[in-house]
Amino acid sequence: MSQEKQKASTSALWARLFKAPSARSYLDANREDLGLPSFSAHINLLCQKRVEVPERVIKRAGIERSFGHQLFRGSRNLSRDTVLMLAFGFEADVDMAQSLLLHAGCSRLYPRIQRDSAISYALDHKYTLTETQHLLAELGQSTGGFDMERHIFDRCKGRIVLPAFDFTICKNCGCEVASANTPSAM
Repeated sequence: MSQEKQKASTSALWARLFKAPSARSYLDANREDLGLPSFSAHINLLCQKRVEVPERVIKRAGIERSFGHQLFRGSRNLSRDTVLMLAFGFEADVDMAQSLLLHAGCSRLYPRIQRDSAISYALDHKYTLTETQHLLAELGQSTGGFDMERHIFDRCKGRIVLPAFDFTICKNCGCEVASANTPSAM
């Protein structure tokens, strides 16, 4: 049984890069340690490590089911906001969200950008996607791909309901929920 070689740490790669006589020699010598797995491979591995099924992550992320499964299969392109929604689906902390963004080839969260600061705060304080949407709206920041107009999320039940239906206010947390006689999308 062959044992898989451990990849070099990022700091070790930096040190090797700056000591290398040329960029080519560095690339040739470190070929096995370079590159990242595809985003879909990364999120599937995260699910395995966390003993989580993609369906639950997709549901918590507020992503349409078939689109979410296409992301896990790697057959759809994704935006930065979709990656951030998945971070909320994974109930990620800021470090995990940064890793998801890195693997997706998106810019990382940056604390000098107000919207990114609000999202980072929400991740650090374990806000749900709905709570984060409310925070962004309260701070006058774009909800972007988190689009509160498209879906309204029931914090208490984790359901997605279509905005065309009638809503009542939840007595537990004050969020909008579908009326008892109104079908929900999930």
